[in-house]
Amino acid sequence: EVLGFARARGYGAVVLSTSMVQVAAQRLYEGQGFRRVGASYPSLLGTLLDFQIFHYRYELGGGA
Repeated sequence: EVLGFARARGYGAVVLSTSMVQVAAQRLYEGQGFRRVGASYPSLLGTLLDFQIFHYRYELGGGA
């Protein structure tokens, strides 16, 4: 639904983030064609605990 919404409005890509512990979400996004494009730490505590946020991108082609 989100991909269709974005495509219909001329967006070039959809980006999203999820935490490293949300494995089901990662599998869902990757299964839909999203590509992991990076990772970051949400805070100093996240860095100390090695808790990452993964960033995903789905290219729609063309767009704004």
